[in-house]
Amino acid sequence: MKRVMIAGLMLLPAAAPVPILAETLPETLYVSNERGDSVSVIDATSGMVTATWAVGGRPRGITVSKDGKYLYLCASLDHAVQVIDRASGKVVAELPSGQDPEQFFLSRDGATLFVANEDDAALTAIDLASRTVAFQVDVGGEPEGVAQSPDGQWVVVTSEEDNVVNWIDVKAKAMVAETPTDQRPRHVEFTADGTQLWVAAEIGGTVQIINTASRQVTETLRFAIPGVPDHRILPCGIRFTPDGKTAVIALGRADHVALVDVATRKVRAYVPVGKRVWHVAISGDGTRAYAANGLSDNVSVIDLAKGSVVQTIAVGAAPWGIVAAP
Repeated sequence: MKRVMIAGLMLLPAAAPVPILAETLPETLYVSNERGDSVSVIDATSGMVTATWAVGGRPRGITVSKDGKYLYLCASLDHAVQVIDRASGKVVAELPSGQDPEQFFLSRDGATLFVANEDDAALTAIDLASRTVAFQVDVGGEPEGVAQSPDGQWVVVTSEEDNVVNWIDVKAKAMVAETPTDQRPRHVEFTADGTQLWVAAEIGGTVQIINTASRQVTETLRFAIPGVPDHRILPCGIRFTPDGKTAVIALGRADHVALVDVATRKVRAYVPVGKRVWHVAISGDGTRAYAANGLSDNVSVIDLAKGSVVQTIAVGAAPWGIVAAP
């Protein structure tokens, strides 16, 4: 296994807040505020919060339905996934998610929601048409990160307690393998071609790359930010740009986002953002990233070409999840 040290190749200061260019594509951001029990709605072109919606207790995972009509939201304290009408902001249904849903993944075909149940050590698959549980699978302790392979064959779930990634055969509805990881894996993301799985190991301070054919870790990426002690580097959310060339990685209490070249595994920039960055989203045109900063109650807007913050947007209490949608 190759271990790669990613040194402080570039450290860019946060830019003064400026308006986002008017010619950017129309897009809306939705931010789950974990301690605010709310969702902040942001017009991405203006950078203005246009609404704040009251939702269930401790909202975390958030995504948009394939048809764009609904938000799905993990209301962890309510042990439910809430379905929110995007037009009105109203909760129109609650799905049977299992105990303490934290993260989830909307299936590639949009028909199923795969939910990690932190308290139950289980994955719950919800049939969205009938709004019923399709099946459940036991996994390792404290599951959190969830992703489905691009071909739909596999769902992977991280186990924070057991330090493994669990591999679930979707057709068989069974867990068939585990891959050991560094400490406390919290998020997983497949590359678009399905050949790699990137795993953020929070306490390990690493991002590990798994070859999906062998299910073995082949590389471990470490980060070094000038002036930031290693114990504050706590990787969490990972997203790839639409062209697949850049991985945008939230580094937790390091208060930075890393922009990593996927081909070379080198950091193009460490971008200072707000405090305790949890998760990130990428604009549809791939020009911007958005970082949810849990301890500064704001969202940082990052120009990916420049590798710098161009705007900071105040939201609710403890933003955790974030999604961008047209």
